[in-house]
Amino acid sequence: MLNVVTLWLVFVVNFIALGVVWIYVARSYPNFEAARFWAAGAFIASTGAALSVLRMYVDPVLPLFLGAVMMISSTSFVAMGVERFYGLPVSWRMHAALIGFSALSIAFFAWQASPPMRIAIYSLSQSFSIALTTMLIWRHGARHPGARFAGMVGAVLAAIVMARCALRLSQPPEAIYMIHFSPLQSVIVLVLVFLSIVWNFGFLLMAIDRLRAEVADLALLDDLTGVANRRRLLMSLAEECARSDRAMQPFSVLLMDIDEFKAINDNYGHAAGDECLRQFTRTVQQRLRTGDLLARMGGDEFCVVLPATTLHEAGLIARDMLGLCVASQVHWSAAAIRLSTSIGVAQWRPEIGHDFGRLIAAADEALYASKRDGKSRYSVCAMPPLPEVETPLRRSA
Repeated sequence: MLNVVTLWLVFVVNFIALGVVWIYVARSYPNFEAARFWAAGAFIASTGAALSVLRMYVDPVLPLFLGAVMMISSTSFVAMGVERFYGLPVSWRMHAALIGFSALSIAFFAWQASPPMRIAIYSLSQSFSIALTTMLIWRHGARHPGARFAGMVGAVLAAIVMARCALRLSQPPEAIYMIHFSPLQSVIVLVLVFLSIVWNFGFLLMAIDRLRAEVADLALLDDLTGVANRRRLLMSLAEECARSDRAMQPFSVLLMDIDEFKAINDNYGHAAGDECLRQFTRTVQQRLRTGDLLARMGGDEFCVVLPATTLHEAGLIARDMLGLCVASQVHWSAAAIRLSTSIGVAQWRPEIGHDFGRLIAAADEALYASKRDGKSRYSVCAMPPLPEVETPLRRSA
């Protein structure tokens, strides 16, 4: 049968290893704040387990008290790490109150020589932190496989902590030992150690899911402006064409570029041109609605996808964008660079079907009409051109 020292040493070694992993993750990804909390939780748990070993060599009351408080603190840090992982404010006060209440209660019942109450307080407090963590995971990340795995393991872990508590409390008070475990208790402790480690691997899977999602997002974003890139635009156009073809509900697009952008680059430099592009996207986004998509097609060319929007409504949006751009300027080397744009507006029609290239060509034709008419204006094109018309998307392919 495994003795107490062996059980807790296994716990100590494994949680030190987990703490080292989380420290490495925190140093490699400084913005990943959750890793710091999880590293702290692992090291606190290993310290609590190490203190618990002292029960074999000194009066067991103090080591058990310190070990219990540190184990509760560990699960609280895990819960706070999950809060940071999902961008929630850390509930320091709640966890501090839980730890403080648990510490005072355990100390009181240890002084009263009441092992059943001490065990009950410890188990309930630890289960509360684990259950809170599990609920946060299920609420905010249930659609991700890593979060589902961590949530399931957390639920099992909380249940076993309470089952272990019930098993120990079912024994007569004189049979509850502070030093020796029964064979069944030893097996339960080993299972808890195993589940705790697996739970941390669940958090690693959550981090991997987050990193993979961020990489996928970066593949669909323009590096300079932060708006959607050409790939994301093509995906959005295909989705909207398919949706409109099914529901016969029109949508519209705006094709636009910055007037005299080449002159801005020539007169002020490409760094000024880059800042103008960033300012232009910020200005245009002020008029976008939830669900609209702004994408940079390349250079100073942009496209806005307006779901469930008629040609008339799209024209009103284009008019507002022109006003916003006229009022916008970029301050560069003591010079004020004023921005203006020309916009072409087109609406999806049933004859377009899934061929979004025809829709872009219609908006492109309207954009050139705006340029011919003096720039800083918008034009509309209700009817799509023939399929063989060369579009900006095809020219840049």
